[in-house]
Amino acid sequence: MDCDSERIKRRLDELSGFNATPGCGITRFSYSREDREARIYLIEQMEAIGLSVSIDAVGNIRGRMEGTDPQAPPVITGSHIDTVFHGGKYDGAVGVICALEVLSVLKDKSLSGKHPVEIMIFSEEEGSNFDSTMAGSKAFAGKYTLEDLKKIRNRDGMAMYTMLKDAGFHPDNLPAEQDGRAPIKAFIELHVEQGGVLDAENRSIGIVKGINGSRCLEIIVKGEANHAGATPMYLRRDPMVAAAMIISEIDQAMSKDTDATTVATVGKIHASPGISNCIAEEVRFTVDVRDIVESGIERVCRAIDTTTARAEEQYGVKVSQGILAESDVVTLSDTVISVLKEKAETRGVSYRCMNSGAVHDAAMLGSLTDVGMIFVPSIRGKSHVPEEDTRIEDITYGADLLLEGICGLAGIEI
Repeated sequence: MDCDSERIKRRLDELSGFNATPGCGITRFSYSREDREARIYLIEQMEAIGLSVSIDAVGNIRGRMEGTDPQAPPVITGSHIDTVFHGGKYDGAVGVICALEVLSVLKDKSLSGKHPVEIMIFSEEEGSNFDSTMAGSKAFAGKYTLEDLKKIRNRDGMAMYTMLKDAGFHPDNLPAEQDGRAPIKAFIELHVEQGGVLDAENRSIGIVKGINGSRCLEIIVKGEANHAGATPMYLRRDPMVAAAMIISEIDQAMSKDTDATTVATVGKIHASPGISNCIAEEVRFTVDVRDIVESGIERVCRAIDTTTARAEEQYGVKVSQGILAESDVVTLSDTVISVLKEKAETRGVSYRCMNSGAVHDAAMLGSLTDVGMIFVPSIRGKSHVPEEDTRIEDITYGADLLLEGICGLAGIEI
């Protein structure tokens, strides 16, 4: 029993049409007009194949196919549909469309097992609105409270709570939903790799063993604004120079060995007042630190503390930092990994077991249930850019493996 590659491709193409920046990749932020239209499209697709659909307090969508035992916990699959600015067509979307394909095949063949099967579409995975990744799955898993939704704010100062209400959702229902959350048998997320390992090794499938933990810091360097021409160098308290030193030393602290697993990225920087002929008064930048072992993240953060203290002394600035978002290292379920390996070997598909450098919604569900992930190759390792691409053949291999994994876990005979 195989998935329909033409149906997968058509749905991916249709979903990519909900886009705020045609011609410049895909831009579809959670709770935007494009997101609303994409949600309507996907809900219609789910209802057309007979799924019952519900939407929770933060906009996560669930489509459910009942099993033979209404009390049995569901097997869930899915991902997200929001993107970064000028992102790619496949990140998140592949997991959602392949989940929809799995349910479509089961409905087409009138197949069911003991356990219900659900598709779940998480909101605000990328954090493009609030610089807080996986907000939807964090809320679902109980890692964000109602008070957190009121504290998380975008660049304009709007709280996530307010944005949710403005978009027609009901964030005040979150505590009751978290208290009443039913057990889940297992969760599997299919996703593009977002790195180049599978493509370089000419493999069609990655079976994920663990997901990197991450910590995203905002570092604020405060100095003294002054005239660019009239202020001698020895009298300056320049936060830009101090920030440059901190950023440079973060890079120098990172091992460049091929077996190194710790990575750190400065992805956003802003100087104020941002005038070419004025020494900056303040510089803000982010540092995204990730590793498959928690000690690697802690090591880099300690190095940042040491460097910022030296910058304060050397340049006469004040440096503060705060955590924008963080997630723990997650080891995925041996049970789910075994099922996926067995199915991949039976199909004769080329696969490898690997860790995930990117963080995914699956990581948030690790505290609730057995979790697994399937990767399909990203051509040349490109992701979060318009050039992101994955062969439809590999996407279909991933969908086929997802289908068999879901059936194995849900007790569906195929």
